[in-house]
Amino acid sequence: MKDVKNLLQGLPDAAQGEVFEALVAAGDVLVERIVSQGQASPPGFWYEQARAEWVLLLQGAARLEWEDGGEVSLQPGDHVLIAAGRRYRVAWTQPSGPTVWLAVHFPA
Repeated sequence: MKDVKNLLQGLPDAAQGEVFEALVAAGDVLVERIVSQGQASPPGFWYEQARAEWVLLLQGAARLEWEDGGEVSLQPGDHVLIAAGRRYRVAWTQPSGPTVWLAVHFPA
């Protein structure tokens, strides 16, 4: 039995669309790997989630926008806590290769 896995190996091809992979789902907590490649939220679309989300960028680059006009650029190792109910969108992800996120969703 192989217990050790690597989040940066065996990446799915995300060139045609983001890929979401649940790693742990327990009660109200979800841990997922997200692989993007050039995707962004559609114009006018905002995420507004009932749970808080902590996101760590593992590889690539991305930019998030907040509805209030704020913006944050993310590089590998950067992480951000998104409060439940805070409206945001993915403004940009690196198109030249995979952007890998680790996202933890949990009750507010």
